[in-house]
Amino acid sequence: MAFNVRRRLAGPVALGTIGVVLAACSVNVPDPSAPKPSPSESTLATPTITPGHDADAVAAKDLPLAAGGTLAAGDPVTVASKLEEVPGWSVVHSGLQGEDLYRKSDGCTLSARVSVNQGPLVVAGDDAASTKALFHYLDAGIDAENLKPASLRWGQDSDKPQHSVEFLALESSAATGAKPVVVLARLFSAPASSVYISLACPDDATLAKARADVEAKLAVIPPS
Repeated sequence: MAFNVRRRLAGPVALGTIGVVLAACSVNVPDPSAPKPSPSESTLATPTITPGHDADAVAAKDLPLAAGGTLAAGDPVTVASKLEEVPGWSVVHSGLQGEDLYRKSDGCTLSARVSVNQGPLVVAGDDAASTKALFHYLDAGIDAENLKPASLRWGQDSDKPQHSVEFLALESSAATGAKPVVVLARLFSAPASSVYISLACPDDATLAKARADVEAKLAVIPPS
């Protein structure tokens, strides 16, 4: 079955939502001195063609943080999921204020969102630094040393070799006294758009199982 591809275009509201998720990790105070992403209406972006940009070549290999500059400016990446095909998972809502929300019968929840107009947070040509700036915007107290590399599937073509796209992840464990949560985020510097995937579960064991489901059934789709 083909992935159900959705584009979410949203402004700073999307960033605020991450703060709610990060609250489970005890990091929920945005930096008031940080530049605010420009607001925008939720509209479909007009496809653009960048001279010399080979979208197929970009989609046909892994996209580590160091390779963010290979994306074209303009169209953001999108997120596709068929998580609802996994027993226990169901869709709570799709496209509500730019968010897709899933719930699992064991109490886990997953939120997926793509946001645009993130230019004020972008460190030109550096997706790693841009992503750290995104986390810092959400909470100035986040120590960048606590952000761990993570990856999701890059592309949706099941008949082609699978590739991965690198994210940075903030994780919390029940051992710390917090609710087990993992937030994977990446600010793509060239298109000035971000993706975040947040997963919260009742305990570490259910989080590990749910994360495996997400890694198997959710994909980040490059612009075509």
